[in-house]
Amino acid sequence: MKQTIGGITLLVRDYDEALAYYCEKLGFDLLEDTALDDGKRWVLVVPPGSTGSPLLLAQAATPEQQASIGNQAGGRVFLFLHTDDFWSAYRRMEAQGVQFLEEPRHEPYGWVVVFADCYGNKWDLLGPAAAEKK
Repeated sequence: MKQTIGGITLLVRDYDEALAYYCEKLGFDLLEDTALDDGKRWVLVVPPGSTGSPLLLAQAATPEQQASIGNQAGGRVFLFLHTDDFWSAYRRMEAQGVQFLEEPRHEPYGWVVVFADCYGNKWDLLGPAAAEKK
């Protein structure tokens, strides 16, 4: 038996606001944006070149969901964005105004830097250990 995670739901305040951030600032690709009943949409995005699970951008519909926007992991790093070119990705994101919460650092597993998305969710940008600092 083979199984995979088909997607990860990310609560957002507004579909278009989230699309602008993820596609323009982070450079993600829009896979699907389909209108559903009651004003909902099925919005899937992925990092460029990704073969992994997409993010489902889900507009919060209840007060409980709205309270979780930006804090889906209780203040911990929630998502991990892997790249094969850490420094190019970092510079591109920095030029786009992405909010980094620290300076890049080298760890045994590679280069890493924590950033916050437009809602405050924490992400790790991770590059391979072999990447040289430039």
